[in-house]
Amino acid sequence: MFLLVLSAMPSAKKGSDRAIGAVELKLNGHTDMTERDDECELGYWLGKPFWGRGYMPEAVKTLLRHGFETLGMTTIWCGYYDGNNKSKRVQEKVGFVYHHTCNEVPVPLMNEIRVGHTNFMTKESWESKYGV
Repeated sequence: MFLLVLSAMPSAKKGSDRAIGAVELKLNGHTDMTERDDECELGYWLGKPFWGRGYMPEAVKTLLRHGFETLGMTTIWCGYYDGNNKSKRVQEKVGFVYHHTCNEVPVPLMNEIRVGHTNFMTKESWESKYGV
């Protein structure tokens, strides 16, 4: 697993740094989206006060580059739950493509069943989009 933690700009007060979000790549054995060693899952979260500032698309682009260039991934998977339009929009902005929808995805921490949408990006599509 590779994790990038987003933190607020340090202020003059000591100890005021705090995490505002995180982006991670879940490698084989830590994701249910793929069983291949050359594919992984991208996951992310961002605190609500920081939504709409462009932080997450930039952080996601950084991890996509790391996944494709450094880790040698051929495909990176990502998903969002129905109604999470902010997450959907991040994935659209950076170039993920729709793959499928599951109507009954268990979410044990929330004790819920949700609709989940799965998207993917290949190394070739990433290279084409970002001119690599």
